[in-house]
Amino acid sequence: MASARITATDDKAILQRSLQAARDALLWKVEGLDERSARWPWTPTGTNLLGLVKHAAGVEVGYFGQAFGRGWPRPDELPWIDDDAEDDADMWATADEPVAAVVDLYRRVWAFSDETIATRDLHAVGRVPWWPAERAEVTLLQVMVHVTGDLARHAGHADVLRELTDGSAGLRADNDNLSPRSAADRSRHVDRLRAVADEAQRRADASGRGGGEPTAPRA
Repeated sequence: MASARITATDDKAILQRSLQAARDALLWKVEGLDERSARWPWTPTGTNLLGLVKHAAGVEVGYFGQAFGRGWPRPDELPWIDDDAEDDADMWATADEPVAAVVDLYRRVWAFSDETIATRDLHAVGRVPWWPAERAEVTLLQVMVHVTGDLARHAGHADVLRELTDGSAGLRADNDNLSPRSAADRSRHVDRLRAVADEAQRRADASGRGGGEPTAPRA
């Protein structure tokens, strides 16, 4: 039996579903947080939940806008993507940028990006000016895959940051995809993993392959 032929339209729909899933996952991790919690930097590099959303908005405007000759209609809304913006300006939100405003901006960016996707063939050619010249020319297909991968990575960052913030964890609002453990069982499981980590290091040190002084995780 001949296999069903997958059309370009089907391919685009599949790619767009993956893109939207990454978008939804990222925003869900900010849902319900107050202004302080949404901004709290949990890593030495300052990674924070609202900053990830702000960064994602700039990423989509760049790849689905500038790369295909489209400018964001209100450039004053995204000063952090300007060439003269300070370092990491897209990775944190100021006190003058409420959570609701950043989320609303990102949702509007989705519509902007989706218009590019809807009006161009997967093989439509664009140009990413901040990439090396030898690979700056791209297709919509390449951009959709690249942006989806980028957003999925940041959604993973957001998973960890949200769990550190208030213990919330899971894949989606309707399916957390977590094993059915009680809070007490999870605590015992974490204690077990810590004990295993210590034992593995002890054995490595005893065999001369310890790899240097063990470093305790940051609290």
